[in-house]
Amino acid sequence: MILTGPEIVREREAGRITIEPFDPAQVNPNSYNYRLGATLRVHRSHELDARATARPLDEFIIPAAGALLLPGRIYLGTTLESVGSTHYVPSLIGRSSLGRIGMFLQFSADMGNLGAVHRWTLEIEVVHPTLVHAGDRTGQITFTAACGAVRLYDGHFGRISEATAPARPELLAAAR
Repeated sequence: MILTGPEIVREREAGRITIEPFDPAQVNPNSYNYRLGATLRVHRSHELDARATARPLDEFIIPAAGALLLPGRIYLGTTLESVGSTHYVPSLIGRSSLGRIGMFLQFSADMGNLGAVHRWTLEIEVVHPTLVHAGDRTGQITFTAACGAVRLYDGHFGRISEATAPARPELLAAAR
């Protein structure tokens, strides 16, 4: 069961959903609009090894005039909002209006885990050069009721709020 916009507001007010900062104008009929945070990361190399444990990233702050994203790169950003719940499963998707201009978000990791409350890493790819600004409404988050016994996520990715590349074993060990 997916929560409606008014139910998202009620559950947030009851403390069962976290969305901070919260803006009532970003509530939709069955989702909440999330915004792009100020920092982006991008892989240094265009040739990546899926088995590699080290994937160096360049990081930059989106300037006030915006950042031009280029095709052929995967950018990692974050939601501006810290979002999550111990009662509902969050799912992030990109806005359809951005998809129609060739900007795709969350194409492989859209579902969150119960218990993870943080700024979510966003996967961003464009098919045309696209200008983005920090604070842009880039996607929507929905909340679905969990059914059955609940086990809260306590892994590596639920404790960080920075754009995160695939986990490296040495970082996972240090986080425990």
